[in-house]
Amino acid sequence: MYVTPRPNVNEDPLYAVRLALTGMLAYAAVPILDPALPPIIAALPLGLIAAQRKAFNPAKIIAAPVVMIVMVYATTWFVEQLRPMPLVYVGTMWLVYFVAFRMILKTGAAMGMLIIIVALLMSIMGMHGTATLETMRDGFAQASVVALVVGLLVYILLPARTKEIHVDEPVPTTGNLEIGAAIRATVLIGLSFWLYSVMQPSDMMMAMVAAMVIVFPTGTRVWDEAFQRIRATLYGAVVALLILWLFTFSAHLSIVLGLIFLSGLFFGTKMLNGPHPSMVYQYAFSVTLALVAGALSTQDPAYATFTRIVLTLVGAFTAAFTVAGLDMLTQWRGSPTTDRSSASEMARG
Repeated sequence: MYVTPRPNVNEDPLYAVRLALTGMLAYAAVPILDPALPPIIAALPLGLIAAQRKAFNPAKIIAAPVVMIVMVYATTWFVEQLRPMPLVYVGTMWLVYFVAFRMILKTGAAMGMLIIIVALLMSIMGMHGTATLETMRDGFAQASVVALVVGLLVYILLPARTKEIHVDEPVPTTGNLEIGAAIRATVLIGLSFWLYSVMQPSDMMMAMVAAMVIVFPTGTRVWDEAFQRIRATLYGAVVALLILWLFTFSAHLSIVLGLIFLSGLFFGTKMLNGPHPSMVYQYAFSVTLALVAGALSTQDPAYATFTRIVLTLVGAFTAAFTVAGLDMLTQWRGSPTTDRSSASEMARG
């Protein structure tokens, strides 16, 4: 699985400012579009844009939102066709998860992760009914358009210093990939039913946090990623609560946008030189945006925050424990020494 390296301040000294501006503009789109699921509009563009490194890459900035829209519409049609046949529905989604996980393990390509996230969220929303599924589809499409517009704008206003285009270097996994993919697909099916039973449609963005922990190929990386996601969730929740508390003193959109910009600047600076991996701070900022957008839209900030934190913690730990335990039981990976070396190299990258 490909792990995005830490941004380099010498190559991109304005990265933190660009991250903050991205979050602020994405949140500013919420009152303009008035979407049914505000957390998606607020958080998804950040995930698509913040992973960019070095110089502006038109292929990634433009292709990622377009691919997301195509996948969401295709998955919606697919789910609508299979929904009347529950057993076929579940079996087909397991097969999609299996193929995507095998793609990740074999090639290290992040495209498999995008397939898993879209398939997971759309399949869960499909269980809620066609109307809810189409609401999620429209939310993803709106967020992708926002990501496209905001991504182009922030790189025009705040370009990187270097002219070099970043090239991803995925790291494939060794071992019996079919068993590893089957374990993760099976756990994700169970996680899908759990999310369907305990989470409301407005909480679906946080389902990604619980799902992502089972992607990484070794037990070490599974637990490491789980704790990183938990740490990111807590960091993001604390900052979100601070923003919501300050918002009570002056309930104006400009105040929220200013506080989001400052929080993005803080997390962006930590991504450049913080003690934890850069993705911790990126995810934390995404959590902050999702929580603030969700809390202000539900008119119940305390309950919304508490629910998201608890469900994310439970989902992440359960998924990580199950996958790590089954990995240890089946021993499908290559030599432990090689796996640990690969994990260390990815963490240093």
